Amino acid sequence: MNTKYIDLIDQTYYFPQEEFDLKEDTLQFHGIDLMKLIEEYGAPLKFTYLPKISENIQKAKKWFAHAIEKHNYKGDYNYCYCTKSSHFQHVLDEALKNDIHIETSSAFDINIVEKLQKKGKITKDTYVICNGFKREQYITNIGRLINNGHQNCIPIIDNYEEIDLLSDEIKDDFKIGIRIASEEEPKFEFYTSRLGIGYKNIVPFYEEQIKNNDKVELKMLHFFINTGIRDTAYYWNELLKCLKVYIRLKRICPTLDSLNIGGGFPIKNSLQFDYDYQYMIDEIINQINIACQEAEVPVPHIFTEFGSFTVGESGGAIYEVLYQKQQNDREKWNMINSSFITTLPDTWAINKRFIMLAVNRWNDEYERVLLGGLTCDSDDYYNSEQNMNAIYLPKFKKEKPLYIGFFNTGAYQETIGGFGGLQHCLIPTPKHILIHKDEEGNLSTKLFKEQQKSEDLLKILGYDDN
Repeated sequence: MNTKYIDLIDQTYYFPQEEFDLKEDTLQFHGIDLMKLIEEYGAPLKFTYLPKISENIQKAKKWFAHAIEKHNYKGDYNYCYCTKSSHFQHVLDEALKNDIHIETSSAFDINIVEKLQKKGKITKDTYVICNGFKREQYITNIGRLINNGHQNCIPIIDNYEEIDLLSDEIKDDFKIGIRIASEEEPKFEFYTSRLGIGYKNIVPFYEEQIKNNDKVELKMLHFFINTGIRDTAYYWNELLKCLKVYIRLKRICPTLDSLNIGGGFPIKNSLQFDYDYQYMIDEIINQINIACQEAEVPVPHIFTEFGSFTVGESGGAIYEVLYQKQQNDREKWNMINSSFITTLPDTWAINKRFIMLAVNRWNDEYERVLLGGLTCDSDDYYNSEQNMNAIYLPKFKKEKPLYIGFFNTGAYQETIGGFGGLQHCLIPTPKHILIHKDEEGNLSTKLFKEQQKSEDLLKILGYDDN
């Protein structure tokens, strides 16, 4: 009878996979010996495997290059990194090795852009696409960037007042884009995105505020789908509606030459994950090509804003199972030495599921469990996998430590969790490790941040006697 954890994984998934393998009875992630990482740094810990960022960027560039050649597409492709997914310097430094551009969403993003410019990580030719609702400080910072010569900074107009506000701040002519307020999927609680300007209002808005405005040049139409780029009737229908608007605008606005298909690619959230990236890109390029050829207008340059796809699959979190509580005849709770609410907040906030695997003891028998965090909040738990309504792990034995890993957690979790700040129930933020790979394929690790100390939290709370 196959009762070992390794048997369960073999029966349920194709294993090993590209990033996951086994060495004896311990898990390897991109060749990283996770038990060695635990032995060196302890658990809980978070890590970022930096080479995965460049790998995914290069994959996307290759897919788009293939589609552009296949369909004889006459426009260029520009890869932008959506900084709100992870603002950390080590993430930007790795991403910018790949000749990419940047998308921002708030005022302080511009301060990061200026830092990167001073360090030579970007140039004034780098596109900076400024999304989001623009309050006073954001407007001021965008104006300062453009006034200092960054002509490829393109604010994306989100509402009817922003052009006037930007014009007051920017000395010379400047480029803009317009964001379309796409219609949401029928299952959403509302019909239209709160961001951008409605489909029917785009052309009138151009004619009233932009057409005769000598200071403003419309360069980009921005199309964003909240659920991301997926092969659904809803996505293709919204893309075609967007293309109709682009064609109408292009006929009356010669300067319009770019289409931003924001809304990211999905990332691997299960060992059963299946998504044909090349097919989706081929079909997007093909649809744009056909629509523009039929309308006899030039095709646009393509921009994408990939955040989770860029950084998500580089991240991971490792916890130790501290204790097991048998709460009734059926439910066993494995208590981890951290909190899901604070370290993986999307598991609590939007019921998101990540890849979860045991790190060690793969040759031991398994059992069905629930995972509980350390806070005194009843919502601090993790109870199912992406593809099954249960969690199975090697049986808890107090004398044999058990470690578990959550993978592809690199997007949003640190910022939503309030990295470096207060955590729910004052559970400290775990230590964070950066993992590099040199040209010969040798891995090296570096401590980015120590686990929070009580002094850090007391100072925030005002208990610092100094």
